[in-house]
Amino acid sequence: MKRITTITLYLFIAALVFSCQKEDTSSGTGKLALSVTDSPIDASNVKAVYVTFTGLEYQNSAGNWTTASEFTTPQIVNLLDLQNGKSSLLGEYSLSSGIYTGLRFKLDAPTRGANTPTNPGCYVELTTGEKKPLYVPSGSQSGYKAIGNFTVPINGTVSVTSDFDLRKSIILTGSGSTYILNPTIKIIVNNQAGEIKGTISNVLNTSKYVVYVYEKDKYTTSESNEPSGENVRFPGATTSTKVDLTGNFQFSFLAAGTYELIVVSENSSGIPTVEKIITGVLVESKKSTLVSSSL
Repeated sequence: MKRITTITLYLFIAALVFSCQKEDTSSGTGKLALSVTDSPIDASNVKAVYVTFTGLEYQNSAGNWTTASEFTTPQIVNLLDLQNGKSSLLGEYSLSSGIYTGLRFKLDAPTRGANTPTNPGCYVELTTGEKKPLYVPSGSQSGYKAIGNFTVPINGTVSVTSDFDLRKSIILTGSGSTYILNPTIKIIVNNQAGEIKGTISNVLNTSKYVVYVYEKDKYTTSESNEPSGENVRFPGATTSTKVDLTGNFQFSFLAAGTYELIVVSENSSGIPTVEKIITGVLVESKKSTLVSSSL
């Protein structure tokens, strides 16, 4: 009889421990370590792009938005400094544990159509030293959403990088005097991302080369057509980068998957020619994929 009572007690304790463990996985708090990075801009006369972050909101799996109360001090970042794997930590923020489906950035930027500010929080610095305000479209003051999911663990930290694709985010209007910021932002969980390191041989020093990354079977020849209105060439590209003078290039913070690389040369007028398409490039989490090709 004593043996049965002891076994029953053990079973009760085990069930109690399991119940407590199960409860702990469904509630609690953790941290979000948030960094930003960038892809290069097309304009060769742009030296720097300064963006002032004034706030952050995050969206849970139920679709509710919450303000990050710990984001109290505006932060200004030169996004053009954050290329080829470089990133800048905005901060660490306490969140309830669970799944999140988006972030929203608040920026100190003048609204398009407003008077020219004397000291804008977001601006473009040209190679001549001139500074141009970076305007946002009317109605965008609610913030800019970054697309992607991440999970905050209990008593742990998830490290996430938001990729501002300036090539698609900054538009120079037809008059050539106004810069518009309409960011395309992706969320990448750092420990789930991989990278591509590549070399293109036989590049000419007289040409500029750019590599565009596309998800498998997403590229079409119309992507390189002359854009209309305030659109860009290669609109479907996941990201892009310039090839250096020795033919090297690098992509960091890529989600695992299979990609195509579109190698493009540009003449002095910026008109592109697709030189080569490299297919079947496999990117794996926390691994570096090496690509070597020639024109």
